[in-house]
Amino acid sequence: MKKLSAIAIVLAAAAIVRADDLSEAFRLVEVASVSDAIEQLYGTKAYMSHDMRPLMQTKFAGPAVTVLLKKEEHHEGAPAQQGMLDAIDEAPAGSVYVIVLEDGLDYAAVGGLMSTAMKVRGLAGAVVDASIRDTPQITKLQFPIFSRGIAPSTTINHYRFVGKNIPITCAGVQVRPSDIIVADMDGVVVVPKEKAADVLKKAQQLDDTEHSMLPFIEKYKSIREAVRKFGRL
Repeated sequence: MKKLSAIAIVLAAAAIVRADDLSEAFRLVEVASVSDAIEQLYGTKAYMSHDMRPLMQTKFAGPAVTVLLKKEEHHEGAPAQQGMLDAIDEAPAGSVYVIVLEDGLDYAAVGGLMSTAMKVRGLAGAVVDASIRDTPQITKLQFPIFSRGIAPSTTINHYRFVGKNIPITCAGVQVRPSDIIVADMDGVVVVPKEKAADVLKKAQQLDDTEHSMLPFIEKYKSIREAVRKFGRL
């Protein structure tokens, strides 16, 4: 049993290292190329809705930690949502906190306190299928966060915690725990964890092609000729 436990620990450690390596590599490619790579390889849409926007200029990637809250009026206060706080305190450094509020665009799911906790714990960023608040504090923190809106409201007494590290649908895309979230100023893309290596390789190829096209266009002053030569648009 001890031997098996040791092997399990080694495998788990190796998985963490691999996830870190993948996240670091995804930070170096364009999110648009990641989106195109998934569509070309698998014929699926993996990008979140157009209104999922960053509070400030940012770029990040990391494995998802997921949280789901459901709309329910009650008078239990913050304890009804304790699980969403536990998810932050339990999240490994480098993770991306992905929270969904059912019918929650007019409610702020994350504010200054939660953002501070995520910042000091080393999370890579947050993606919020709802609104956020305390934006001056979050901006001062320089914590990377995407949301679908900004509102001064609270979720306390209006929402109840459903679960953490479960499959969720965030801004139109399914997110599972440990799927790779890749975000930049173009938006947010979800990379299925089991396809991450292949998607990364394809995205890198697309990036290389596009970056090669730029000096060609500058030299020959023709987008048509560039597309004809490189087959990329």
